[in-house]
Amino acid sequence: MAVLRDHRTVSIADQIFEQLEKDILSGRHARGEIISEAKLSAELGVSRTPVREAITRLVQEHILIESGRGLEVVGISREDMLDMYEIRIQLEGACAARAARNVSDAQLKEMEEVLELQRYYIGKAGAPGAFSDDIKDLDSRFHGLLYEACGSMAYRDTLLPMHRKMTKFRKASVSVKSRALQSFQEHAAILEALKAHEPELARVRTVQHIINARDNIKNMPEF
Repeated sequence: MAVLRDHRTVSIADQIFEQLEKDILSGRHARGEIISEAKLSAELGVSRTPVREAITRLVQEHILIESGRGLEVVGISREDMLDMYEIRIQLEGACAARAARNVSDAQLKEMEEVLELQRYYIGKAGAPGAFSDDIKDLDSRFHGLLYEACGSMAYRDTLLPMHRKMTKFRKASVSVKSRALQSFQEHAAILEALKAHEPELARVRTVQHIINARDNIKNMPEF
C-alpha cells in the first residue's frame, strides 16, 4: 500500500478509508485476513488515530468485523453480491427511467465519450484480463453518470456505493473479452434510450444489462 500524503480537501482518515476499502473490495486483502491497526499505521506512515477512524467506518460498513482474532476482513461474499444485484435490478431500472426524462446534453456527451474509451480498451484487450482495470473503471463511470442523470441524490447515494462494493466481481466479469464487448453493447443500447428520452425503454434495457452481468458472474467458477 502506498504511503498516503495530506491533501487540502480530503482528510488523512478519508484517504486511508478509501485505500483500505479499495484494497479489500479488490481482493488485495482476502476474506478472513486479520488486519492490524499498528501494522497499517506503520505501512502508511501515519499516526494510529486516522487509521482507527478509517477502520471504524469499515466496520460500520460491515467490510471489517471485530472478531476474537482481531480485525477480520469480511469483504463481499457471493451471497452479498447476489443480493446487491437483486437490489440493483429493482432500483437501477427506475433510476434509468428517471434519467431518460432528466438527462442533459452535456451528460449524454460525456457518456458517449466514456463508451468510446470503453470500445478502445476492449479492442486492445487481446489477452485475458488485459486492460480489465481500465474497462472496469469506465464501467463505473458510465453507471455513475447514469445515477447523476437521474437527478435524485437518494438513488445516487444508494446505488453508487453498492456499485463500488462490487469491484472485484465486476473486474472479473470484464476480464473476459466477450462479456466486456457485450457489456459495451448493452451500455450503448441504454445510451440510445436515454438520447431518445424513452423512460420505459431505458428501464428495460438497464434491467436486462444488470441481469446479464449477474448471470455472467454466477457462472464463473471462482464465484
